[in-house]
Amino acid sequence: MRLLNRSAGRLSRHRRGPLAGLLVILFGLLAMGGVIAAIGPATATKAHDTQAEVQAGRELFVVSCSFCHGMNAEGVLTENGQLGPSLVGVGSAAVDFQVGTGRMPMVQPGQQAATKDHVFSDEEIHALGAYIDSLAPGPTVPSEDEYSLDPELEGEELDEVIARGGELFLANCTACHNFSGSGGAMPWGKTAQPLKETSEKHLYEAMITGPQQMPVFSNAVLLPEDKAAIIAYLKTTEEGPEYGGFGMGGLGPVSEGLFAWLGGIGVLVGFCWWIAAHSARSEKEEVEA
Repeated sequence: MRLLNRSAGRLSRHRRGPLAGLLVILFGLLAMGGVIAAIGPATATKAHDTQAEVQAGRELFVVSCSFCHGMNAEGVLTENGQLGPSLVGVGSAAVDFQVGTGRMPMVQPGQQAATKDHVFSDEEIHALGAYIDSLAPGPTVPSEDEYSLDPELEGEELDEVIARGGELFLANCTACHNFSGSGGAMPWGKTAQPLKETSEKHLYEAMITGPQQMPVFSNAVLLPEDKAAIIAYLKTTEEGPEYGGFGMGGLGPVSEGLFAWLGGIGVLVGFCWWIAAHSARSEKEEVEA
């Protein structure tokens, strides 16, 4: 008993020491850091590629991107506004999307970057992404398992997943991209790009990076399997037939009604005018007095 009392008294004296509080705080910070690293999102960090790839990416960046985004990707501000935003923390997924779809590098600053043939090779795009990843954690290029459905799905189960993807798309995306993914007009001269013929990887990257005016659909908003279901639904719209034989871009009843008025009714009015102009005319016979 005396031995226990002596041990308790010794521990009590150490707790009151000047370094005890500091050690407790340090231990708490280390424990919290370990928990965050264990449960944090998988896309938040990435083991960088070789230093040679990072260096090659930086050399490409300095030559092709630094004019707008700064020598260290910190962004460039001008008197008229922002020439190029900061790329610190955007991750390699944003690089793969913007450069892989030809949006970057832009020919000149404008309202919105347009898609075009990409000017960098796949190896160069990978190197640029490795350099951007080395600056700060951000969303990384997704693997095929993330944006593709389970290959074992088939039959009714596959149809249910695609139907759920359609419901998610209608609830979250149709306001800008149209119910069939054909795109549409946006304020300030911008447009929501058509989603047809866009690769599955680029569709997934757009959702996790939020390019331009598009919001970010992180894993806290849409689970990876939900994103894959949306992509699967969009691919079915590419394969589906144009009912009626003339889809007019799938822009909905407004374009169809306009076509009916200008086309259908216009043709009818022209036909009526032609009938009136070429119909037989009766001449009055002169009546002899």
